[in-house]
Amino acid sequence: MKKDWKILSVGGSIIIPKTGFDIVFLKKFKKMIIDKIAKGERFIIVIGGGATCRAYQDAARSVTTLSNQDLDWIGIHTTMYNAQFVKFLFKDIAHKDVISNPTKKVKTSKSLIIAAGWKPGCSTDKDAVLFAKTYGAKEVFNLSNIEFVFDKDPSLHSDAKKITDISWNEFQKIVGTTWDPGLSAPFDPIASILAKKLKLKVSILKGTDLVTVSKALSAKKFTGTIIS
Repeated sequence: MKKDWKILSVGGSIIIPKTGFDIVFLKKFKKMIIDKIAKGERFIIVIGGGATCRAYQDAARSVTTLSNQDLDWIGIHTTMYNAQFVKFLFKDIAHKDVISNPTKKVKTSKSLIIAAGWKPGCSTDKDAVLFAKTYGAKEVFNLSNIEFVFDKDPSLHSDAKKITDISWNEFQKIVGTTWDPGLSAPFDPIASILAKKLKLKVSILKGTDLVTVSKALSAKKFTGTIIS
């Protein structure tokens, strides 16, 4: 019996880190998803741009003056390339196309949909929230390179405290309410506003820790932050 769709927002730097491809991780990630699909689970995996996106944006800005819309388009095309790469890893297990419009429900017999960025002003985190709305999901799993949300930037403040549970109101006090292309935040501020409106739960997970990710996807206690 097919279960409800689970929405994953996967940071591009998890799939393509600065240090180069982690083949062992990619194989384990693929196996984890396939094993869960075999148990009747279904996934929409939205792939971000990550460090690759920011490298393109920084290089372009160094050469010419670009608008935020220009920078967003660079990011969108980067997510599309990253998502196509992931779709090829799963081959015929996944839906035949990479999906970019999160507001239009796709008819598919497959239990895996790979998605990319949509349009300027809309991060892949927001896309994931919109997919949750379109497919009736109540939770988004955010896989990034951090394990927790902190009350302030831990790279700048040695006394930063990790948070395991936080409300949307308190979370927005930390990340603000403004979107900038290439922004690196635990969860996009604009996506947060919509997630709060939809009463979604977002789980922040260290994406490379697949034991933790698997626990979260199975509704077990996990190490990370829950925003609700």
